[in-house]
Amino acid sequence: MILLIRKIRTMQTESQLIEKIRKIKALFERAGTEGEKQAAEAALKRVQEKLASLQKTDPPIEMKFMLGNHWSRRLFAALCRRYSLRPYRYSGQRHTTVMLRVPQSFANEILWPEFLELDQVLTSYLDSITDRIISEEVYGVVEEAEEVSEAMRLPG
Repeated sequence: MILLIRKIRTMQTESQLIEKIRKIKALFERAGTEGEKQAAEAALKRVQEKLASLQKTDPPIEMKFMLGNHWSRRLFAALCRRYSLRPYRYSGQRHTTVMLRVPQSFANEILWPEFLELDQVLTSYLDSITDRIISEEVYGVVEEAEEVSEAMRLPG
């Protein structure tokens, strides 16, 4: 029974997250109020056309993005691919690095703001799930480690 309640709670939260992501996508893609698949595809096509026109006046440059966690990196890479951009990294670069050839204006005005909105929603969701699982299944108090003023000495 408890597992069923948790599963229902998780499903509701996930559906809320998906709905938020859809709304944010609609905002950035300038989709109409219809929200149908055709409208979303048309909006995405408009953004891709804008990217293509920007590439003529604002040629792509290589940009370096440093993303602190694998969730954000995966989200950023997926967002790039949605706009037909190819994220990559050079051999020897940290896994936190994502390289991208893109017009700077597109990255600054469309790609990065959209990523920040989606990343905030995703991070908030993942934090809440992590806290809930820890408090319910591991230990009731979810806190960071305490900060001490000096190094603790070992006995003896």
